[in-house]
Amino acid sequence: MSLNLPAALDRGEPLTAPAWRETLGLLLASTGEGVYGVDLDGRCVFINPAGARLIGYEPAELIGCNMHDLTHHARADGSPYPEAECPIFNAFRRGVPCRIDSEVFWRRDGTAMAVEYSSHPIIDGGQVRGAVVTFVDITERRRAADALHRAKDELEQRVRERTAELETALHQLRELAARAEMVREEERTRIAREVHDELGSLLVAMKMDVNWLDRRLSEQAARTPQEADDMRSRMRCKCQNMSRLIETAVDNVGRIITDLRPSILDHQGLWAALEWQAQEFAASAELALDWCMTVDEGLALPEPMAMAVFRIFQEMLSNVGRHARAAHLRIDIGRQGDELQMTVEDDGVGAPPQAFEAADAYGIMGMRERARHFGGRLDIVSTPGEGTRMRLRVQLPVPSPEGSVA
Repeated sequence: MSLNLPAALDRGEPLTAPAWRETLGLLLASTGEGVYGVDLDGRCVFINPAGARLIGYEPAELIGCNMHDLTHHARADGSPYPEAECPIFNAFRRGVPCRIDSEVFWRRDGTAMAVEYSSHPIIDGGQVRGAVVTFVDITERRRAADALHRAKDELEQRVRERTAELETALHQLRELAARAEMVREEERTRIAREVHDELGSLLVAMKMDVNWLDRRLSEQAARTPQEADDMRSRMRCKCQNMSRLIETAVDNVGRIITDLRPSILDHQGLWAALEWQAQEFAASAELALDWCMTVDEGLALPEPMAMAVFRIFQEMLSNVGRHARAAHLRIDIGRQGDELQMTVEDDGVGAPPQAFEAADAYGIMGMRERARHFGGRLDIVSTPGEGTRMRLRVQLPVPSPEGSVA
């Protein structure tokens, strides 16, 4: 790029500051960017007020000064900037224009100013006479760019952290699903074993007794009165034994059904089932129980939520039985506003917080997943030697206009 020179220059007159100012004064004064011209020695031959103000001078103070030595003498890190490497001077020494936005100009007070500048040679009659430099303060732009870069780095870091969290959660979910499937298979195996070992053996014994009775009844006609009386006595014993076997089978069937789904949950509702489970557990574990339930018995939860609450409660008690080694158990179930709160607290050995976040804490993960499914959460507070408190919080469903819960 080249600039048309004033008429005085066309006549071969020297590049004096007055000649430049007469032609360019109005144009230079009207722009907010810094503009200055240098001769072949790098001395300032003109500068507009905006440019002088940006570097902390009055325009008259800069005429005749070497602009490189004055404002471009060092790099941003303070290291010297040789004049031979200066892109501004290359514009007239090599005829190479440039546009740079990665350097600084130095102000009068010694502070650096981030600038974007361009340098273009002034050509007259095929000869380079100097250069025109345009510059603008980009400190705010650089600051905004740096802030944007930092924000981008922070966002990328958060994305990496969130991705890692999601990967961990997915891994835990997969492990939980695998664990749930394993527990399901173990439960099926246990039920099958109980049916085979207990109910199967009882039914075989009853079948043998029935066959025995059948044979003895077919032989009854050939017996003497004394033998017949003796046989009737033995048959009554067999019948009594069969009755006991049937009662045992009925009890076993009832126990298996209760393990699968307590009938009290269907017949008397969640609140009665919770109290029954707590009393049964405290009796079997020989624990002192403080039971407090302030829920209105008329409050009914949807069946899936009621089952989830009951299973979470069972798992809470199971954790106490397996790990706490407690002597006292406190259970508090109540309604706080539109939230159901269920707290199970023991005076056992406790555990460090990380124990409840372990990858193999499947019971805890299962409870949390059940609670999360209904928009609830499970809070656990435990200190070694001071017991454990587990609290379930779950949002109660909003009653529908017909009076049922939605």
